[in-house]
Amino acid sequence: MTPQTVAFNTLGCKLNFSETSTIGRQFAQAGYTSIPFDEAADVYVINTCSVTDFADKKCRQIVRRALKTAPDAFVIVTGCYAQLKPDEIAEIPGVDLVMGAGEKFKILDYLDDLKKLPGKGIVHAGEIKTVNSFENAFSFGDRTRSFLKVQDGCSYKCTFCTIPQARGASRSNTVESIIKNAQEIATLGAKEIILTGVNIGDFGNGTEVIEGVRPKKEALFIDLIKELDKVEGIERFRISSIEPNLLTEEIIGFVAKSKRFMPHFHIPLQSGNNRILKAMKRRYTRELFAARVEAIKKSMPHACIGVDVIVGFPGETEADFKDTYRFIQDLDVSYLHVFTYSERPNTPAIDIEGRVPMQERRARNQMLRILSEKKRAAFYSSFEGQELEVLVEQSRKEGVFTGFTKNYIKVEVPRTNISVNDLLPIQLGKFEGETTMPARPLSSVDVK
Repeated sequence: MTPQTVAFNTLGCKLNFSETSTIGRQFAQAGYTSIPFDEAADVYVINTCSVTDFADKKCRQIVRRALKTAPDAFVIVTGCYAQLKPDEIAEIPGVDLVMGAGEKFKILDYLDDLKKLPGKGIVHAGEIKTVNSFENAFSFGDRTRSFLKVQDGCSYKCTFCTIPQARGASRSNTVESIIKNAQEIATLGAKEIILTGVNIGDFGNGTEVIEGVRPKKEALFIDLIKELDKVEGIERFRISSIEPNLLTEEIIGFVAKSKRFMPHFHIPLQSGNNRILKAMKRRYTRELFAARVEAIKKSMPHACIGVDVIVGFPGETEADFKDTYRFIQDLDVSYLHVFTYSERPNTPAIDIEGRVPMQERRARNQMLRILSEKKRAAFYSSFEGQELEVLVEQSRKEGVFTGFTKNYIKVEVPRTNISVNDLLPIQLGKFEGETTMPARPLSSVDVK
């Protein structure tokens, strides 16, 4: 008898969440019922990340958790970790099937045959090829917002990164296909779309397009967002993350004038020291990064800007780190995502001299996390009492809904006569040092 229940667990980035939803719809079309991961399922699918060593360890923990709940279940591991270390995953007790990043959308093709094969850990993780992984490549049903995949892979050669090994060269969907997906999301009722990819600013630029077929007119990222801005039924678009060298003044200017693209940017910095940036083989200087932040704030003073930073990169001295700290301290940004550098096999950085002791890496991480809290507090506090609009989302906290304003302030509103997925006018209260701000609902006529 074919298993009829499936449970999913997703590690890592928004792109992974988008792809898990695509796999989930494939299972639904095949007659499977999706259930929470902590319940006993017939099949467990774990979509992995491998940005850090922690992600690898997390995968093992999740496999054990699944088998503790349902010892006889089929366990399938896919994603970036599965692509990079398939044989290692195949040796994890209880893993039945390992599907690489290029094979993750073919799980159902192998599942029925899996029961007939002896042993565990069957591996299907070949070379990354240009595959059609963009069809219906969006999330829906488990979130108010939808993650829409527009690009995959990366052709950059950053010395610390395994993503090109795990996902292959940069490639894009066509504008026409993306518009079609966005329109379908609109018909399903979602009001916000987050554009996702590995390097979305590289959209259409020197890429291999799905199945080797190029669109008649090669488009760039600016062309894509201009077309998306015309899609009826979607109230909000967000750009998930974009490289500073690809975040052009034209893109910034367009977002500033658009009513649908939100004043929210997430821009990877990685280091505020030019020597370390060069060692990382990043494609910009800190001066260019500062210029991008200044351009955003000049045209959108209310914009939220998030920043990725890596601490403890090989050769990063205490003076280098302090240089980064001071640089970020002076930037008009809203929050940080701080990562502790971890050695990744087959990356050039692993051979760079000057390894930073792990204790020191963690101390630097903590310093930047505290700085991030101060940045967020200053940003949130500057909007106290202002009237904004929030997209209402479900909350685990009793008696309140949560949601984000256009400029990505997370708020809590009482569960009064409002519903999830409402675009609700609110007035922000006083920031009290939490990760959310209190707010009270307003009638639409109150909002200026």
